[in-house]
Parts: sequence; C-alpha cells; structure tokens
Amino acid sequence: MGKKWWTLLAVSLGTFMLLLDITIVTVALPAIQHDLHASFSDLQWTIDAYALTLAALLLTAGSLADMFGRRRLFAIGLVLFTLGSLLCGAATSPFFLVIARSAQGLGGGAMFATSLALLAHAFQGRDRATAFAVWGSVVAVAVAVGPLLGGVLTTDLSWRWIFFVNVPVGIVALVITIIGVVESRQPTAPRPDWSGFVLFSSALVALVYGLIRASQTSWTDTGVIACFASAVVLAGAFVVAERRGSHPMFDLSLFRVPTFDGSLLANFAIAASAFSLLLYLVLYLQDALGYTPLQAGVRMLVISGATFATSALAGRLTNSVPARWLISPGLLGVGIGLLLIAHLHADSTWTALVPGLILTGLGSGMVNPPLASVAVGVVEPHRAGMASGINNTFRQVGVATGIAALGSIFATREAGALTAALRRTPGLAHLFPVVAAGVRSGATTAQIGAHVPARLRPALDLALRTSFVRGLNEIVAIGGVIAIVGAVATFALIRSRDIVSGGHDAADVADHALEVPVGIG
Repeated sequence: MGKKWWTLLAVSLGTFMLLLDITIVTVALPAIQHDLHASFSDLQWTIDAYALTLAALLLTAGSLADMFGRRRLFAIGLVLFTLGSLLCGAATSPFFLVIARSAQGLGGGAMFATSLALLAHAFQGRDRATAFAVWGSVVAVAVAVGPLLGGVLTTDLSWRWIFFVNVPVGIVALVITIIGVVESRQPTAPRPDWSGFVLFSSALVALVYGLIRASQTSWTDTGVIACFASAVVLAGAFVVAERRGSHPMFDLSLFRVPTFDGSLLANFAIAASAFSLLLYLVLYLQDALGYTPLQAGVRMLVISGATFATSALAGRLTNSVPARWLISPGLLGVGIGLLLIAHLHADSTWTALVPGLILTGLGSGMVNPPLASVAVGVVEPHRAGMASGINNTFRQVGVATGIAALGSIFATREAGALTAALRRTPGLAHLFPVVAAGVRSGATTAQIGAHVPARLRPALDLALRTSFVRGLNEIVAIGGVIAIVGAVATFALIRSRDIVSGGHDAADVADHALEVPVGIG
C-alpha cells in the first residue's frame, strides 16, 4: 500500500477517535457525575475544557504545523490526545478529569489543524477526491455511532472505557503516522501570533468561567461581574493586537464581508443551541427519566440519524442551491424542533422528545455541508485556511459559551422552581437548603431522599422532576430562539455574490491554506 493510503488511514483513525469521543462523553456524563461525586458545574467544565482548548489552539496550531512540519504536529497531537484519554480514564476527581480533558483538547486542536492538509499533500487529482470522500464518511459515521457506543461501553463496562478505548487506536494511528506519512511544511510560513493567542484564550476562559460561576452563585456576584469585565477588556485588547500585528491569527478584514459574518453566526447559533443542549437532554433522559446510558444512547440516535440523513442530501445540493436556502431553513428547523421539545411535564415520557429531536436533527444536517463551502468560498484560496479556522473557532466558542450560559440559566430556574415546589409541600419547605445543596453537588434523587422521611419521598421526587423539567424547558426554548434568530440573520447576510469567482472546495483549501480543522457538533 502506497504512503498516501497510509496517510488516509492515519488521518481517518485520528479523526474518528476525536469525533467519537465527543458524542461518547455526553452520554457518559451522568455516570461520571455519580462516580466522581461531580457537581453540575464540574459536568459543564468536562465539556468546556475540551472546547476551550480546541478553540484557542486551532489557528495557532496551523501556523506551527506550517513552520515545523504537519506530520510532526499531527503526531504530537496524537500523543497528547492519547495520553489525555488515558488520564481521563484514570481520573479520581472532577478536577483531574477537567485537566485531562484540556490535554485532549490540545491534542485535538493539533490534529484538526493538520488533518486535511496532510491529505491534500498526499493526494492529487481523482485520488484526492476519493480521499476526501472517505474522510467525510468517517466523520459522519463517528458522529452517528457515538451515542450508541458510549452507551454500550458505559453500561456494560464503565464510563472510564469511553476514554481507554482511545489508547490502542491512538497508538496504532501514531505508528502509522511515523512510518507511513510523508512530512511537509511551508518554509515561508509566518510565525504564530502569540499575543493574539494569549489574549483570545484569556478572554474566552474569563467569559466561560464567569458564566459557570453564575450557576453556583448568582449573576450579580462580584466574582462573576469581574470575570465578565475582564473578558470585555481582554477581547478589546485582542482586537487592538490583531489590527496592529503583522501576522494576525484573525484577519479582521474578513468581517467586512457580510457572507463571512453570516457563516460565523450560523456556526455559533447551531453550536450554542442544538449542540450545547445535548448535554442537558442526556441528563434529562438519565437523571429525570431513569434510563441507563445505553438506553439513553439508543434514544439519542433519533437526532444523530436524522442529521446523518439530511447531511448527505445537503452535500449533494450544495453546488446547485444557494447556501442561504440550505443554511437558513436548516437553522429554522433546528429552532422549531427545540421549541417543540420545550413543553415537557413532570409526567412526560421520552417519546415527547421525538418530534423535536427529528426536526432538530434534520435541520442540523442541512446546515453543516453548505457552511463548510461558504466559510472558504468568500475569500481567495491563500486566505481560505484562516477563514475556515475562524469559522471552526466560532463553533467551539458557541459550544463552550452555550453550555456555560444555558447551564447557569438552567440552575437558576431549577432552583426557583424547586423552592416553589417544596414550599407547597407540607413537611418539605424547611428542607430546601439540604435539597438545593444536593442538587448543586450532583447527588441523585435517592441520595437526596435519604435526608427525607420515607412518606415524603414521592413528593420530593415529584418536586425534583418538576423543577428539572421547568429549567430544561426554559433553556431549550432559549436555544430555539437562538437558532431562529440565527436563521433570520444568515438569510439576510449570506449572499451568492460574495462567493469568490471560481470558488474552491475543501481540497483546494487544504492545498493552499493547509489548515482546515473540521467543525465539531
């Protein structure tokens, strides 16, 4: 087998491992919460630690790969991700797990930033089209089977195996990369924008930390306000640095193109709505309805299957239908689907989710393929890597801020509803501090009920489920509004006349820009 096919195998294994890990983790979070005695904010950080490091590193990793070698950086990414996976599986505390997830994010950023570039360097002509088709199929399969495989591993073995399974895959991919992948670099590549990297990362961390802290304290807490103020100052400093820098990581002139702005809004909107809410829907299935991880994973196939179905159709239509007629209706479908979900009751069954999950999945599948083309189609080929990188960065920012902000709103609404429910129940009102502390710490209903007389436990269970559902309904409705606003904005902003004449596909982007990280959803 020629070295180019070894390159395809290595990149496909790495990509499969990365994307599989994202959907697997979501299904396993309740088990992690129970085993590590994790709080609600710990669960938020388990997802956001990965998204934050990935968002911060994407563009910088591309520059490092151009300078020091794409194969070298891809191999380093494999080592970091595999080691991070091993540490995640061995985690003994939520803090340990969050740090290990950050290591996974660093490795993931290095791999995402180099995967398509390695394929573009190894393949030419018709073989290149075949390679990208195989890679795209790997992406689709990884996203589709993640919830089910995560449920199987967590139910039959342990949540730790969702991370341990990456270790042999990562080792095999690393050996293939070292033996079979040809090195490539760009001798004239500009140096990384370190000041932009530090300022952007710091602003994002301050914002997300403030949002998650708000769920533990309040939106008016001094520490929360200080975090938000710091994020604003750091973001302003980042803009100044990018304007004055000779080789900025964000080319701010791209923001003058309405279609580029529309693609950013679309990436942010779908990430901050549908993708961010998957965590809370899984918590509902397992914590509120009592399903096992496997049972929850099977039910989440409803949304991933719908996404898979329309992604294929949207991919075929991308070259013949204007992008906004796919992206905007897709976001509208996501928004309406989420609004359909936002009418749950304490006695609802999981089937109440089905219509909304199907519509949300169908809409999501319509958005992703044309977004990839729009992100790079509005610029000349030599700037396509940065344009794609910024779009993928905005998607990760949407995931991180969406999970943090929606989680804080959920916690606030749940606490308010729980207070009202307990006050209406004779004998439970005085137990609110104990019950609220148990909810914040991630205790199960049974653990919280241990502090309550047996005759009052059915009433407590009803109060907990009612408050959970009310909090969930509110954030799902907010997610629906975000998606609908995104649909309106993208329809107004995305214009066919902004697409650069002659366009270029993903292979062209990787060939010219050599840094096109795949988006995560």
